[in-house]
Order: sequence, then structure tokens, then C-alpha cells
Amino acid sequence: MTRSPQTSKQKIGPVTKICCIGAGYVGGPTMAMIAKKCPHIDVRVVDINEARIAQWNSDVLPIYEPGLNEVVKECRGRNLTFTTAVDESIRGADMVFISVNTPTKTFGVGAGRAANLEFIEKCARKIAEVSEGHKIVVEKSTLPVRTAEAVKTILSSTTNGASFDVLSNPEFLAEGTAIEDLLEPDRVLIGGESEAAINALVDVYANWVPRERLLTTNLWSSELSKLTANAFLAQRVSSINAISALCEATEADVDEVALAIGTDSRIGPKFLKASVGFGGSCFQKDILNLVYLCEYFGLPEAAEYWEQVVKMNDFQKSRFVTRIVRTLFNTVSDKKIAVWGFAFKKDTNDTRESAAIYVCRDLLLEKAKLSIYDPRVTKEQIHRDLTEAILASGVDANTCDALLQTNVEIADSCDSSAADAHAIALLTEWDEFAEADFKTIHASMKKPAFIFDGRNTLKKLSLDDLGFRYFGIGF
Repeated sequence: MTRSPQTSKQKIGPVTKICCIGAGYVGGPTMAMIAKKCPHIDVRVVDINEARIAQWNSDVLPIYEPGLNEVVKECRGRNLTFTTAVDESIRGADMVFISVNTPTKTFGVGAGRAANLEFIEKCARKIAEVSEGHKIVVEKSTLPVRTAEAVKTILSSTTNGASFDVLSNPEFLAEGTAIEDLLEPDRVLIGGESEAAINALVDVYANWVPRERLLTTNLWSSELSKLTANAFLAQRVSSINAISALCEATEADVDEVALAIGTDSRIGPKFLKASVGFGGSCFQKDILNLVYLCEYFGLPEAAEYWEQVVKMNDFQKSRFVTRIVRTLFNTVSDKKIAVWGFAFKKDTNDTRESAAIYVCRDLLLEKAKLSIYDPRVTKEQIHRDLTEAILASGVDANTCDALLQTNVEIADSCDSSAADAHAIALLTEWDEFAEADFKTIHASMKKPAFIFDGRNTLKKLSLDDLGFRYFGIGF
């Protein structure tokens, strides 16, 4: 019989020391905001990646997020510390956040769908090993429902007399607006079984979040709410993208359709922007996790329903590539295509599941020559992402290396990437792309000059008048 982790019978006092395990896109910004709004709390962000911690302690942070640098600089050295001293930081904390990656499994049971909880388990074991006294352990990573049960079971294995409460506090940040989302969240969700532990975390957020936005639930509702929220948002994107294909076939305009249905108060306008497809660390991963859970609990019809959201997203990316190839006279072999944007959305350097990865991969497999420009994504990251995607398609390592060396260049501006190009493929909606000098760019390109706008960012610029052949999404 598995015993429950020991729960303190003592009254839980105010939180004065927080440790966050994981210095990534969630842990870093979230802890920086807590440090800013709670100067009375000592906040330590720990990670075993020494290079990443060094970046957090430098002038060039490992992630790009508008406003983040200013918050970190204000708090670092005051009550915000980035360190590799994992054991010491856990031991001294009242509250420990787990904010590590939970990627989709690539092996074993549930491969391609289930979440890989390897890092969560390692964190729980480390907390159990080094803790003293009572700790509130907070799940901040995106997790499948009932993961807290596993965390509690691992914590119960401690032999040093420590006791624990486990809370679920899912993040609802949108990359590119994370600081704004942290400052004024729609809601903060906290799930748990101990009212005292829940109130301790509520009191932390209440330093700047109105009490009516602090929602409390049981553990399992909190865990499932995160997956459900992302699934619903992704569903809306796939729905409007499905309509965009129909719009192109019928000469309707998807933006006009989106406006018409978005004014219906029952539907609303958000996440009805047609595009080349959604990306990011959460949408696809969480939907596939939801699919796996539905299958696991014997709900195949529900699993099939949610899986179709991902299939629609894949179709939108492949449809975009097909349109480029067909429009460029059914071949892009040896043709230069300027790729504008590689991050999955503007105002972030995150490329996880970016539509650009798969569009570029398919164009390279069609033997196109790509000149890629993104203002925030490094050359090294672009090459890593493309290598992984090409190898996953079945291409051998030698062919992949040769393809990247001969057919991919990384440009330092959108102008230089477009020089001598047959076409531009806009894949990330960076503001600077709409401000480019298209008259000069047109003069530098091969003729006829094509633009394939995967975000409809340039739709209102009347590029046809400058001589471009312009193609957007859904019209």
C-alpha cells in the first residue's frame, strides 16, 4: 500500500523564500515577476544548465520577451537569484516550483502523444532527497491530469522527516506578451487539497493580482484546465484555417468571414486569425497529451475529435508549401526563396513547433535554396531545428548536412535575404516586415517576384501595384 506524503499539522506561515526548478520560458519570467511584486520574498531560480544560468546573469538573457530584461535587471541582486546551487536552494525554500520541460514522448508507451514526465520525476525525487521541514511543492509545468498523484507518491518516499503539500498552478502565458500577461492575468488558477497551502500561494499572487482573479479548484481540475484551455484555443485556430482553404476555393475573404463571426458575442474575435499554422511549446503538445488521455481512459471518439485539430494544422502547413510550388511553375528546384521569420510568433525567440521549421523542411526537400532571416533566432538554432526535422523525415545524416550547407543561408536582414530571390515566404509576423522598403526589394528580386504571406501581415500594402504577385491566406 502506498502511503500519502506527510502533511504538516502546523500552521503554514507566510512564504518568504521561493525556489523554482527550471530557468526556461515559464520559470524565468514568472519568478522575475514574483520578485518584482514581492520584494519581501527571496526568489531563487535554479537549473543544472550552467550556460543557461550564466546567460540569466548576463546582459543578454537566454530568452527574448518584451519587458523581461528590465524586470530582471531591477530584481537581480536584490531578491532574485539565478544559480546552479539546486540542493541548497530547495533546502532553504518554503515553496518550491517545478517548472521544467514536459515534451511529447518520442519513445515507448504513448510515443508521439503522451507527455514525457522524466524531468518532473527527477525534480520530485530531488525535492524528496534534500528537503527539510515542510515544503509547498507547486506544479508549474504543463502536466497531464493526475500527475500530482505521482509527485505525491515520490515525495512520500522521503526518510528525512520532511512533509509536503502539492499544488497545481498552471501557466497561461502567451509568448511575446508574457510580462503583460503576468502583470495583468485573466486569472491565476491554483489547485490543491490543503486550504492552508492554497492560501499561502494565493497570498503571494495577491500582492498584485486582484483576489477575484485568483481561482481555486481541486488538484485534478487545475491540471486538466491547462490542457483544455490550450486545446480550445488551438481548435479555434484550426477551425478558421479550415475555412481559409474554403475561402481560397470560393473567392471569399477569410478576414471578412472572421470579422463577421467574431462580432457574434457567443463566439468572439480572438484566435480567429488565419495563418500558415500554429506553433509554440504548448498547443500541439497539450492536444496530443489530451488525445492520449482520452485513449487511455477508453474514449476513442473524443481522442479522434481532438487529434483532428493537429491534423488540420499539419494540413495548413503542407497546403502553404504546395501553393508555393504550384505557383512557381510547379518547381522550386534551385530557386532562391527568402524566408522571413523563423520563430513561431513575433516578439519571441522560441522556435518550438514553429510552422517555419516544417515549411522550410518541405521546401528544402523540393531542392529550393533558402535565405532565412529572423531578428531574434540564432543561426545555430535554425540549423538545429532544420536538422532535426529533416532527419525525422527519413533523410540520412550525410544528405541532410549537404542540404543545409548548400541550400541554406542565414541573412542579416529581410532586404538581403530577398536579393535575387524568386519569392518571399513570410512565416512570422514581425512588425519590421510590414515596414520594409518593398519598392527597393522588388527591384532586387528575380521577375516575376512573388510574395507568399503566411500571416496576412502585408495584406493591406497593395503590393500588386509595385509589381509583386501577392498571395495571402484565405483569399
